[in-house]
Amino acid sequence: MLAEFAARFSFADKTESDSGKFTPGRIKTELLSGLTVALALVPEAVAFSFVAGVHPLVGLYAAFIVGLVTALIGGRPGMISGATGALAVVMVSLVALHGVQYLFATVVLMGIMQILAGIFKLGKFIRLVPHPVMLGFVNGLAIVIFAAQLTQFQVTGADGARAWMSGVSLFLMLGLVGLTMSIIWTMPKITNVVPAPLAGIAIVAAIVIAFGIDVPRVGDLASIQGGLPEFAIPTVPITLETLRIIFPYALILAAIGLIESLLTLNLVGEITENRGGASQECVAQGIANTITGFFGGKGGCAMIGQSMINVKSGGRTRLSGIAAALFLLVFILFASGMIEQIPLAALVGVMFMVVIGTFAWQSLMILRRIPLTDAMVMILVTIVTVMSDLAIAVVVGVIVSALAYAWNNAKRIHAKSGLNEYGARVYQIEGPLFFGSTEGFAEIFDPKNDPSLVIVDFMNSRVVDQSALQAIEALASKYEAQGKTIQLRHLSHDCHRVLKRAGQLVVDSEEDPDYGLVVDYSVRTGMLGLNH
Repeated sequence: MLAEFAARFSFADKTESDSGKFTPGRIKTELLSGLTVALALVPEAVAFSFVAGVHPLVGLYAAFIVGLVTALIGGRPGMISGATGALAVVMVSLVALHGVQYLFATVVLMGIMQILAGIFKLGKFIRLVPHPVMLGFVNGLAIVIFAAQLTQFQVTGADGARAWMSGVSLFLMLGLVGLTMSIIWTMPKITNVVPAPLAGIAIVAAIVIAFGIDVPRVGDLASIQGGLPEFAIPTVPITLETLRIIFPYALILAAIGLIESLLTLNLVGEITENRGGASQECVAQGIANTITGFFGGKGGCAMIGQSMINVKSGGRTRLSGIAAALFLLVFILFASGMIEQIPLAALVGVMFMVVIGTFAWQSLMILRRIPLTDAMVMILVTIVTVMSDLAIAVVVGVIVSALAYAWNNAKRIHAKSGLNEYGARVYQIEGPLFFGSTEGFAEIFDPKNDPSLVIVDFMNSRVVDQSALQAIEALASKYEAQGKTIQLRHLSHDCHRVLKRAGQLVVDSEEDPDYGLVVDYSVRTGMLGLNH
């Protein structure tokens, strides 16, 4: 779905190969894509620095270092990382209560945690995120990106209060935003020599500067001029008290950073048709944040908006991410005056186009055709992403999906019952036996009225967990109380292993059939054995 939409609105040169071979055309596309991303990174890094309560250079240094390291060794070429709002909102209280040095120490610990997550391959658990959760995440993040741009339609009054634009200022801003979006929309139909977002920024900036139009510019946010980031160990006491302060923040930041990065990894993978790299991305994010903490940066993670700008501008290799980071450093060191003249309207127009390309519009059309639970999960994740943050949204979505799955499977347990030629009652169980279906399993049987021998056949079922074993033992106790015998048959090999791990007496034999195990549970003797 997302890949189809991206293909329709891609800004990339359709004649240029995406194989990653560095032809002159490919290098040009990668460098221009990197330049476009770097321009879009500046206002984001500055704005998120204000959110976290730190100097803008702290955010810019983070965007440069995290972007460069992950571009070099990350799990997905073409993906862009930098200073993000999802992390900034967590940092606010830490900086306010303890100062920026504690933030740097926290970022170092955050990076170490992410490295460990990569080493122990915890990134593979991103596979447990259902598709409705993924769609809700994408839609919620698109709304968050859109809402973040609305702050650019505000101005600071003489009393320092923020107020919405009105009159001529508002119409000028809206007109320039619309012009930028129109250029991005039409440019691919004219030429692919320059990425459409870069063309939109350049043309609108030239118009504003040439005619001296009075609209907000990048320099109105803050000056981005600075020097090279310098190595420094965070000046915090090396004590258990310091660890007690920074550990909870580091854990939350590490989790949020990895969740956003791995979901972005999957999203970019859909568009670029690449898979894997989750563990590598965890390690790369960890190394990047560890280095950032020692160089005065506030840490970061993957950025879905800038990643979409990059891949839609044609960026497919590590070169585009490296170029974006280096261009950003050049802006800080040498070109701050020029970059500060770029109108914010041009960058807002670019991000609005990212919102249009990121939002999964087809998800609105399929809401009535998919199961109600999936639709509810999608909407829930979208709402929680907007109202809270994406980490909580993803966790909530996964939990609700898991509970819905368990509930649906709990209702599948049933049995076919009948007497065999020996007068024994045979129950053919169908459906999984686990914690959610144990009550339905118990209701199947009639210990009081059944004959003296009862056979429970698990050919079409699976004993999944300890709750299932307890249900079997409880059933056996009921038949024992009636002086009757119960046999368990056709337990599969995995069920057999569960029974052994639960401490039951199970005898292995080379003569066991391939299709499963036949287990007798004689309640009169209290022994569990094999019946071949």
